[in-house]
Amino acid sequence: MIKNIILDFGDVLINLDKPATAKAMVQHGFTEITPALEVLFQDYEKGFLSSSDFLDEVTSHFPDANRDYLIEAWNSILLDFPEHRLEFIEQLARENQYKMILLSNTNDLHIEHVKEQMGMERFSRFKNAFDVFYLSYEMGMRKPDAEIFDFVLQENRLLAHETFFVDDVAENTASAADLGIQVWNLQVGKEDITQLKSRL
Repeated sequence: MIKNIILDFGDVLINLDKPATAKAMVQHGFTEITPALEVLFQDYEKGFLSSSDFLDEVTSHFPDANRDYLIEAWNSILLDFPEHRLEFIEQLARENQYKMILLSNTNDLHIEHVKEQMGMERFSRFKNAFDVFYLSYEMGMRKPDAEIFDFVLQENRLLAHETFFVDDVAENTASAADLGIQVWNLQVGKEDITQLKSRL
């Protein structure tokens, strides 16, 4: 019996344009995510460096791009948060049948942009739909590392087999499934979180 629901944020609740940042940076010489950039992005998602230090480091890779452009390019991945999805998670919260947890790989610049884009009233509705609201950069951990799932289970005293995790990234759901968590690897564009109850 499922008692706990853990939801990803990007492309599960908010729509993303994942190639947008790379496309925006092509004119400044971007060709691929190098190992150095991969480490930088992951460290930023873990909160290991501030937004200012992150931007300084990105500038060292792309010296022709000014800081405002870098921020705009970085945030271009973020699209809309459809009202029907927000209403769906609010309804789930009202029913009070499950412990509701958000678990998102994200960073300070993205969350600040989401707040601005949504407006604080809608952002508060979103946050208040969850019993616990986990953002990777505040935790010092990120998916798909097993430690982040272990942490969520232990801190909230959850049993893995009573917990259902939804994420659009197969690597993340596979990691959770290895711990005995029930999972749904949501197929973006083909499935929608509002179909959740039929998956439980």
